[in-house]
Amino acid sequence: MSQRQRRSGPRADMAPEIAAAAGFVSGLLRARGCVSEQRLQVFSGALREALAEHYKHHWFPEKPFKGSGYRCIRINHKMDPIISKAASRIGLSLPQLYQLLPSELTLWVDPYEVSYRIGEDGSICVLYEAAAAKAGSSCGMLACKNQMMLGRTSPSKNYIMTVSS
Repeated sequence: MSQRQRRSGPRADMAPEIAAAAGFVSGLLRARGCVSEQRLQVFSGALREALAEHYKHHWFPEKPFKGSGYRCIRINHKMDPIISKAASRIGLSLPQLYQLLPSELTLWVDPYEVSYRIGEDGSICVLYEAAAAKAGSSCGMLACKNQMMLGRTSPSKNYIMTVSS
């Protein structure tokens, strides 16, 4: 198959999804105000590199949910090793990461969509969607895309922070 034919079919490029995921995690660190902008840029670059390497044989645009569990970034009182590896590049220790990031976070990085949930009982919110937003989304996507709830195992209306991209 030629390069031109590949471009007209399903896309194999995972850069937008990886950028959305890295930007989200970097935004969580930025929100705490404890990491300099320069260190955040290094972290974001290291996380993008690590995700691209981790996903390179597990990215199936023709079957976006295939490999979803493998691509999932998870913090559940245990730090995801990919985040930990990127954080070590800027000198953040595991105890520091546990202080700066939610104790329960799930980030799904799939072809055409990146979504997250904070807390086990939290709503699933879409960060990135390649296709036009579908009517009747279960998340209230516009509200979820720009809001994150930190530091709780279940969301609270009293602890909402707006994130801009």
